[in-house]
Amino acid sequence: MPATVRIDYHTHHERCGHAEGRLEDYVRRAIEIGLDEIGLSDHMPLLHVDPANYYPGMAMPMEELPRYVEEALRLKEKYRGQIDVRVGLEGDYIEGYEEAIKRIVTGYPWDYVIGSVHFLGEWDISDSRQLHGWEGKRVLDVYERYYDAVQKAAKTGFYDFLGHLDVIKRFGHRPEDEEAERELERRTLEVIRAQGVAIELNASGLVMPCADMFPKRRMLETAFELGIPVTVGSDAHKPERVALNLDRAVALLADIGYRELATFRERRRIMRPIGA
Repeated sequence: MPATVRIDYHTHHERCGHAEGRLEDYVRRAIEIGLDEIGLSDHMPLLHVDPANYYPGMAMPMEELPRYVEEALRLKEKYRGQIDVRVGLEGDYIEGYEEAIKRIVTGYPWDYVIGSVHFLGEWDISDSRQLHGWEGKRVLDVYERYYDAVQKAAKTGFYDFLGHLDVIKRFGHRPEDEEAERELERRTLEVIRAQGVAIELNASGLVMPCADMFPKRRMLETAFELGIPVTVGSDAHKPERVALNLDRAVALLADIGYRELATFRERRRIMRPIGA
Protein backbone atom coordinates (compact mmCIF):
# COMPACT_ATOMS: atom_id res chain seq x y z
CA MET A 1 0.00 0.00 0.00
CA PRO A 2 1.61 3.30 -1.03
CA ALA A 3 2.32 5.80 1.72
CA THR A 4 1.49 8.84 -0.41
CA VAL A 5 -1.43 9.73 -2.66
CA ARG A 6 -0.07 11.12 -5.90
CA ILE A 7 -3.06 12.86 -7.54
CA ASP A 8 -5.86 15.21 -6.50
CA TYR A 9 -8.45 16.03 -9.16
CA HIS A 10 -10.85 18.23 -7.20
CA THR A 11 -9.77 21.66 -5.94
CA HIS A 12 -11.24 25.16 -5.77
CA HIS A 13 -9.77 28.64 -5.36
CA GLU A 14 -10.69 32.21 -4.50
CA ARG A 15 -12.53 32.97 -7.75
CA CYS A 16 -15.46 30.80 -6.72
CA GLY A 17 -16.22 33.08 -3.78
CA HIS A 18 -16.22 30.45 -1.04
CA ALA A 19 -12.64 29.16 -1.21
CA GLU A 20 -9.30 30.68 -0.27
CA GLY A 21 -6.01 31.03 -2.12
CA ARG A 22 -4.84 31.59 -5.66
CA LEU A 23 -4.55 28.83 -8.22
CA GLU A 24 -0.78 28.98 -7.94
CA ASP A 25 -1.01 28.37 -4.20
CA TYR A 26 -2.69 25.04 -4.89
CA VAL A 27 -0.09 24.05 -7.46
CA ARG A 28 2.76 24.91 -5.11
CA ARG A 29 1.15 22.98 -2.28
CA ALA A 30 0.75 19.96 -4.53
CA ILE A 31 4.45 20.12 -5.40
CA GLU A 32 5.35 20.52 -1.73
CA ILE A 33 3.55 17.32 -0.74
CA GLY A 34 4.83 15.34 -3.70
CA LEU A 35 1.83 14.93 -5.97
CA ASP A 36 2.39 13.84 -9.55
CA GLU A 37 -0.75 15.59 -10.85
CA ILE A 38 -2.95 18.38 -9.53
CA GLY A 39 -6.35 19.03 -11.02
CA LEU A 40 -7.70 22.58 -10.96
CA SER A 41 -11.47 22.31 -11.08
CA ASP A 42 -13.32 25.40 -10.00
CA HIS A 43 -17.09 25.77 -10.11
CA MET A 44 -18.83 26.59 -13.37
CA PRO A 45 -20.56 30.00 -13.27
CA LEU A 46 -24.21 30.00 -12.23
CA LEU A 47 -26.55 29.63 -15.19
CA HIS A 48 -30.04 29.19 -13.79
CA VAL A 49 -30.16 31.79 -11.01
CA ASP A 50 -29.27 35.47 -10.94
CA PRO A 51 -26.10 35.71 -8.81
CA ALA A 52 -27.11 39.20 -7.72
CA ASN A 53 -30.31 37.87 -6.14
CA TYR A 54 -28.99 34.54 -4.86
CA TYR A 55 -26.74 33.42 -2.04
CA PRO A 56 -23.33 35.11 -2.29
CA GLY A 57 -20.13 33.31 -3.12
CA MET A 58 -21.55 30.29 -4.95
CA ALA A 59 -19.37 30.22 -8.08
CA MET A 60 -17.06 32.32 -10.19
CA PRO A 61 -18.71 35.11 -12.23
CA MET A 62 -19.12 34.35 -15.92
CA GLU A 63 -16.60 37.03 -16.88
CA GLU A 64 -13.97 35.25 -14.79
CA LEU A 65 -14.27 31.95 -16.65
CA PRO A 66 -11.85 32.77 -19.50
CA ARG A 67 -9.44 34.35 -17.02
CA TYR A 68 -9.53 31.19 -14.94
CA VAL A 69 -8.70 29.05 -17.96
CA GLU A 70 -5.93 31.38 -19.11
CA GLU A 71 -4.31 31.39 -15.67
CA ALA A 72 -4.57 27.62 -15.32
CA LEU A 73 -2.99 27.07 -18.74
CA ARG A 74 -0.18 29.46 -17.83
CA LEU A 75 0.49 27.53 -14.63
CA LYS A 76 0.50 24.27 -16.56
CA GLU A 77 3.39 25.60 -18.63
CA LYS A 78 5.17 27.34 -15.76
CA TYR A 79 5.35 24.18 -13.66
CA ARG A 80 5.90 21.68 -16.46
CA GLY A 81 8.60 19.29 -15.31
CA GLN A 82 7.73 19.79 -11.65
CA ILE A 83 4.12 18.61 -11.67
CA ASP A 84 1.45 17.86 -14.23
CA VAL A 85 -1.27 20.50 -13.91
CA ARG A 86 -4.62 19.39 -15.28
CA VAL A 87 -7.07 22.12 -16.24
CA GLY A 88 -10.57 21.13 -15.22
CA LEU A 89 -13.99 22.41 -14.30
CA GLU A 90 -16.67 21.30 -11.88
CA GLY A 91 -19.58 21.62 -14.25
CA ASP A 92 -22.93 21.54 -12.49
CA TYR A 93 -25.66 19.58 -14.18
CA ILE A 94 -28.88 21.60 -14.16
CA GLU A 95 -31.84 20.10 -15.95
CA GLY A 96 -33.14 22.39 -18.68
CA TYR A 97 -29.82 24.20 -19.13
CA GLU A 98 -28.04 21.55 -21.16
CA GLU A 99 -27.28 23.81 -24.13
CA ALA A 100 -25.69 26.47 -21.93
CA ILE A 101 -23.65 23.83 -20.11
CA LYS A 102 -22.56 22.30 -23.42
CA ARG A 103 -21.22 25.65 -24.64
CA ILE A 104 -18.98 25.89 -21.59
CA VAL A 105 -17.92 22.26 -21.67
CA THR A 106 -16.97 22.40 -25.35
CA GLY A 107 -15.74 25.99 -25.44
CA TYR A 108 -12.44 25.62 -23.58
CA PRO A 109 -9.45 23.25 -23.71
CA TRP A 110 -10.30 21.26 -20.59
CA ASP A 111 -8.36 18.22 -19.52
CA TYR A 112 -11.50 17.02 -17.75
CA VAL A 113 -14.93 18.15 -16.60
CA ILE A 114 -16.52 16.92 -13.37
CA GLY A 115 -20.26 16.35 -13.49
CA SER A 116 -21.75 17.34 -10.15
CA VAL A 117 -25.30 17.77 -8.96
CA HIS A 118 -25.64 20.47 -6.32
CA PHE A 119 -28.94 21.97 -7.41
CA LEU A 120 -32.47 20.64 -7.39
CA GLY A 121 -34.12 23.57 -9.09
CA GLU A 122 -32.85 26.65 -7.26
CA TRP A 123 -32.13 24.70 -4.06
CA ASP A 124 -28.45 23.91 -3.53
CA ILE A 125 -28.61 20.77 -1.42
CA SER A 126 -24.90 21.10 -0.55
CA ASP A 127 -25.18 24.59 0.97
CA SER A 128 -25.47 24.78 4.78
CA ARG A 129 -27.37 28.06 4.39
CA GLN A 130 -30.16 26.25 2.58
CA LEU A 131 -30.97 23.46 5.02
CA HIS A 132 -34.50 24.82 5.26
CA GLY A 133 -35.02 23.27 1.84
CA TRP A 134 -35.51 19.92 3.56
CA GLU A 135 -38.44 21.20 5.61
CA GLY A 136 -41.72 19.47 4.84
CA LYS A 137 -40.11 17.03 2.40
CA ARG A 138 -39.91 13.25 2.58
CA VAL A 139 -36.21 12.37 2.53
CA LEU A 140 -36.63 9.52 0.05
CA ASP A 141 -38.45 11.85 -2.36
CA VAL A 142 -35.48 14.22 -2.32
CA TYR A 143 -33.09 11.31 -2.87
CA GLU A 144 -35.14 10.18 -5.85
CA ARG A 145 -34.97 13.66 -7.39
CA TYR A 146 -31.26 13.85 -6.72
CA TYR A 147 -30.34 10.49 -8.22
CA ASP A 148 -32.58 11.14 -11.21
CA ALA A 149 -30.51 14.27 -11.86
CA VAL A 150 -27.26 12.31 -11.49
CA GLN A 151 -28.48 9.77 -14.04
CA LYS A 152 -29.45 12.53 -16.45
CA ALA A 153 -26.02 14.12 -15.98
CA ALA A 154 -24.35 10.83 -16.89
CA LYS A 155 -26.44 10.54 -20.04
CA THR A 156 -25.47 13.99 -21.39
CA GLY A 157 -21.98 12.91 -22.40
CA PHE A 158 -20.66 16.23 -21.07
CA TYR A 159 -18.61 14.85 -18.21
CA ASP A 160 -15.46 12.79 -17.75
CA PHE A 161 -16.34 11.72 -14.25
CA LEU A 162 -19.15 12.31 -11.81
CA GLY A 163 -18.29 14.03 -8.54
CA HIS A 164 -19.26 13.20 -4.94
CA LEU A 165 -22.05 10.83 -6.02
CA ASP A 166 -23.97 10.69 -2.74
CA VAL A 167 -23.36 14.26 -1.56
CA ILE A 168 -27.10 14.33 -0.86
CA LYS A 169 -26.21 12.72 2.51
CA ARG A 170 -23.86 15.61 3.44
CA PHE A 171 -25.91 16.96 6.34
CA GLY A 172 -27.03 13.58 7.64
CA HIS A 173 -30.44 13.25 5.97
CA ARG A 174 -30.95 9.55 5.23
CA PRO A 175 -34.05 7.76 3.94
CA GLU A 176 -35.85 5.52 6.38
CA ASP A 177 -36.17 2.87 3.67
CA GLU A 178 -32.60 1.60 3.23
CA GLU A 179 -33.60 -0.93 0.60
CA ALA A 180 -35.10 1.83 -1.56
CA GLU A 181 -31.89 3.83 -1.11
CA ARG A 182 -29.80 0.84 -2.20
CA GLU A 183 -31.94 0.43 -5.30
CA LEU A 184 -31.51 4.11 -6.20
CA GLU A 185 -27.75 3.79 -5.81
CA ARG A 186 -27.47 0.65 -7.93
CA ARG A 187 -29.75 1.96 -10.67
CA THR A 188 -27.67 5.14 -10.84
CA LEU A 189 -24.39 3.22 -11.03
CA GLU A 190 -25.79 1.00 -13.79
CA VAL A 191 -26.62 4.12 -15.82
CA ILE A 192 -23.10 5.46 -15.21
CA ARG A 193 -21.57 2.18 -16.36
CA ALA A 194 -23.74 2.12 -19.48
CA GLN A 195 -22.51 5.63 -20.37
CA GLY A 196 -18.84 4.76 -19.82
CA VAL A 197 -18.32 7.55 -17.30
CA ALA A 198 -15.91 7.35 -14.36
CA ILE A 199 -16.72 8.45 -10.81
CA GLU A 200 -14.84 10.26 -8.08
CA LEU A 201 -14.10 9.17 -4.53
CA ASN A 202 -14.29 12.51 -2.76
CA ALA A 203 -12.73 12.52 0.71
CA SER A 204 -14.25 15.82 1.85
CA GLY A 205 -17.24 14.14 3.47
CA LEU A 206 -15.03 12.88 6.27
CA VAL A 207 -15.00 16.38 7.78
CA MET A 208 -18.71 17.05 7.18
CA PRO A 209 -21.75 16.12 9.30
CA CYS A 210 -22.14 12.79 7.47
CA ALA A 211 -18.54 11.82 8.45
CA ASP A 212 -18.21 9.59 5.39
CA MET A 213 -16.58 9.86 2.00
CA PHE A 214 -18.62 10.45 -1.15
CA PRO A 215 -19.68 7.88 -2.18
CA LYS A 216 -20.00 5.42 0.67
CA ARG A 217 -18.19 2.09 0.61
CA ARG A 218 -21.36 0.25 -0.43
CA MET A 219 -21.57 2.28 -3.63
CA LEU A 220 -17.87 1.84 -4.32
CA GLU A 221 -18.21 -1.93 -3.98
CA THR A 222 -21.04 -1.89 -6.51
CA ALA A 223 -19.01 0.38 -8.80
CA PHE A 224 -16.10 -2.08 -8.62
CA GLU A 225 -18.43 -4.98 -9.38
CA LEU A 226 -19.73 -3.08 -12.42
CA GLY A 227 -16.23 -2.13 -13.62
CA ILE A 228 -16.64 1.64 -13.20
CA PRO A 229 -13.30 3.53 -13.10
CA VAL A 230 -12.59 5.81 -10.14
CA THR A 231 -10.45 8.88 -9.54
CA VAL A 232 -9.87 10.73 -6.25
CA GLY A 233 -10.36 14.30 -5.10
CA SER A 234 -10.04 16.23 -1.87
CA ASP A 235 -12.48 19.02 -2.80
CA ALA A 236 -9.94 21.34 -1.19
CA HIS A 237 -11.12 24.91 -0.63
CA LYS A 238 -7.85 25.96 1.00
CA PRO A 239 -4.35 25.23 -0.32
CA GLU A 240 -3.32 23.44 2.87
CA ARG A 241 -6.14 20.94 2.31
CA VAL A 242 -4.85 19.66 -1.03
CA ALA A 243 -4.92 15.83 -0.89
CA LEU A 244 -6.48 15.88 2.59
CA ASN A 245 -7.53 12.32 3.51
CA LEU A 246 -6.77 11.01 0.03
CA ASP A 247 -4.45 8.44 1.59
CA ARG A 248 -7.56 7.02 3.26
CA ALA A 249 -9.46 7.18 -0.03
CA VAL A 250 -6.80 5.25 -1.92
CA ALA A 251 -6.54 2.70 0.90
CA LEU A 252 -10.30 2.15 0.74
CA LEU A 253 -10.23 1.67 -3.02
CA ALA A 254 -7.37 -0.80 -2.73
CA ASP A 255 -9.21 -2.72 -0.02
CA ILE A 256 -12.25 -3.01 -2.27
CA GLY A 257 -10.08 -4.32 -5.10
CA TYR A 258 -9.25 -1.33 -7.26
CA ARG A 259 -5.73 -1.37 -8.63
CA GLU A 260 -5.88 1.69 -10.89
CA LEU A 261 -6.95 5.31 -10.70
CA ALA A 262 -8.45 7.28 -13.57
CA THR A 263 -6.47 10.33 -14.68
CA PHE A 264 -7.30 12.66 -17.55
CA ARG A 265 -5.56 14.67 -20.25
CA GLU A 266 -7.30 16.55 -23.06
CA ARG A 267 -10.60 14.80 -22.22
CA ARG A 268 -8.98 11.35 -22.51
CA ARG A 269 -9.02 8.91 -19.61
CA ILE A 270 -5.68 7.34 -18.70
CA MET A 271 -5.62 4.55 -16.12
CA ARG A 272 -2.62 4.49 -13.82
CA PRO A 273 -1.66 1.95 -11.18
CA ILE A 274 -2.48 3.05 -7.65
CA GLY A 275 0.65 4.45 -6.11
CA ALA A 276 2.50 4.70 -9.45
